[in-house]
Amino acid sequence: MKLLRQSPPDPQQLALQLDFFSSDFSAQPSVDQPAPTPSNLSTLLKKPAAPDMPPALANGMRRMQCGEHFLDYFLRRSKRKSIGFLIDEDGLRITAPRWVSVAEIEHAIREKQRWIFAKLNERRERSARRLQPQMRWCDGGMLPYLGREITLRLDAAQAAGIRYDESANELVVSLPADAAEQQLKDRVQGWLQLEARRVFAERLAIYTEKLGVAFSSFALSSATTQWGSCTADGKIRLNWRLVHFSLPLIDYVIAHELAHLREMNHGPEFWATVQSIFPDFQDAKKALRDRAAETLPVF
Repeated sequence: MKLLRQSPPDPQQLALQLDFFSSDFSAQPSVDQPAPTPSNLSTLLKKPAAPDMPPALANGMRRMQCGEHFLDYFLRRSKRKSIGFLIDEDGLRITAPRWVSVAEIEHAIREKQRWIFAKLNERRERSARRLQPQMRWCDGGMLPYLGREITLRLDAAQAAGIRYDESANELVVSLPADAAEQQLKDRVQGWLQLEARRVFAERLAIYTEKLGVAFSSFALSSATTQWGSCTADGKIRLNWRLVHFSLPLIDYVIAHELAHLREMNHGPEFWATVQSIFPDFQDAKKALRDRAAETLPVF
């Protein structure tokens, strides 16, 4: 989430936005570790690499042992005064001062290995989700809707353009079996956006009453980087793609944006406000952060 300022600055146009994929699809922020000083060099532990696992690899890559695991990392030297850690799509990247030895760097890595392995594991899980089969746009295809999978059915004889059969968990579209894929996508997207407007309006009413606030307007968003936003003058925007997710995740985003009508920041009072109307916000926040863009249908 980030604070946006229009130009020229206008206090009424300050907007706080909930990042679409938060930390999921942007590089992890750099974490600085103070560089060791000459006085503590004697305390550093040096452990030789296994004979068949050379520490220096090609193109700036290095390999070290952390407990039972071997860890590859990219090392870059710079004029900075501290050791920086970055997890991105290519793995672990270390930026360190030129005068800091590799032994000191690897000592710092071992101190942060729990954080490093946790973030690398998150990356691997996201990559695995990206490799999952893409949605099939045809009769029998599965569409994520409100946290569950519903089946697409094509029925040219159906009078209505599109109809959701809740008992059969099917979305029936009035199209011939050989309809063009884009034609089906357009019908489904239109229906999802109508559903998003209906569901979001219902949930907004619930949480505005809980919080005792009022927003000035509500609109759907097709943003590629945010799930939602709220301006200082009470304009709420919610990404229609949230309709793919379960109600707790939708409710979290709504509670989050409405809380900004009380606190236009992300300080302790803001999160206390979110918790007051949505106690399980931490679980929903993590679940939303774990959702990968590549797992959503491509329209």
